[in-house]
Parts: sequence; structure tokens; C-alpha cells
Amino acid sequence: MQLLLASTSTVHGAPYLSYLRDEWTRLFASRLVVFVPYARPGGLSWDEYTARPKAVFAAEGITLKGVHEFETVEEATQHAEAWFVGGGNTFVLRRTLDETGLTPFLDASVRGGVPYMGSSAGINLAGISIGTTNDMPVVEVPTHRAMGWLPFNLNPHYQDPLAGSTHMGETREQRIAEFHVFNPQPVVGLREGSWITSDGQHHELHGPHSARIFRAGMPPYEAEPGRLAI
Repeated sequence: MQLLLASTSTVHGAPYLSYLRDEWTRLFASRLVVFVPYARPGGLSWDEYTARPKAVFAAEGITLKGVHEFETVEEATQHAEAWFVGGGNTFVLRRTLDETGLTPFLDASVRGGVPYMGSSAGINLAGISIGTTNDMPVVEVPTHRAMGWLPFNLNPHYQDPLAGSTHMGETREQRIAEFHVFNPQPVVGLREGSWITSDGQHHELHGPHSARIFRAGMPPYEAEPGRLAI
């Protein structure tokens, strides 16, 4: 597998996908990229959402086409030389993958070696489950199972507690601790501006930040950029 898993599509003050431009231009060079717009951030239509990466990729000489622009998901899979699943709402994404029938085709394609990039909601698919997403469950989903390409879960946009904050709601760390009461898998808290590359067995953390690693029954710890031992 060739996985490029980005914490976010956009970091503050920078253009869309610019912070890891070198990574995705290398991964997608001379390939037809099929974009999956199902997560629909802000309720965008599939066409509206697809237009955003299509323009950015075209500026780099890369062709991108929305999965919905093909007659069927089978046809999209046959033509896909790479995949990009954008961010938005993970529950909407997960349900729509099953409603359209794309789930098994995407899984087989990526396991067969077709490169995959996800951002935000798109990286929640790579883990064991979508149970560590930050999104509200605005739709019912048939399952919380994800693709299982990684032996752990991801929490994109991971935020540290603010010193001196009077906010009484749970921190992200507390939410993940709740998750571990009922689920055993490790969780990687991926801060914005970071990304992971993986072949499914070897995982590498990139970017300016460490990642926060959570294991059930153990104190969380920091992992610096480089090889992740999860």
C-alpha cells in the first residue's frame, strides 16, 4: 500500500494542500487521481467540492476527476491510478461509501497498491474504526468499521489542552480515554500540519510537530517525526 494521510487539507494562513505539496505531487505525478467528495464539508455538493482540488491539481499538471463523474464506481475504480478522499464529516463519508457501493472497490484498489491520499475525514478511513473522529454523527451509519489499512486509529486535528482555560468540556485527551474504555486499539493524535506515510506495516510521521500516542491503560506519550512504532 501507498498511503499519504494528512491531518488537514489546509493549515492556517496557507493555501489548500500547500503544506505537503511536495508529497502529493510526487505521489500523483503522471497519474489520474479519482477524488471522493462524499464527506461534503459544510454541505457542499459533490461537484462544488471536487472543483477545489481539481483546480489545485491542474496547476501542478495532475488530472483529477470526481468519482461521481464516472458512470459507475466500478468504472471509476478501473480508471483510478490514485485516490484522494477529502475531509468533511466522517459519518457522511462512511455512509455514502456504502450507499454508492464504493467501499469494497476502494479497499481492494488500495490494498492492491494504488496510491491513496486522505485528509481529515479521509484519514479516519485508514484505521480500524471511525470511532475517534471529531465529527458529529449527523447521519446514521451502517458500521463504525474503517478499512483497517493501519493497525491503529487516527484522530486528525488533534488539539492540546489550553493552559489556564476555564472551558469545562472534555479535552481531546479525555475523549480518547473514554474511547479506550470500550476499544483496545492505539490512537495517534495527529496535529495540524503533520502527515503520515505508510505501506500498511511501516509508518512514518512527517511535518513540524510530534504526534500524541494513546494506548489503552497507559499514559499518553509524544512521538517525534520519524518512524512510528505503534
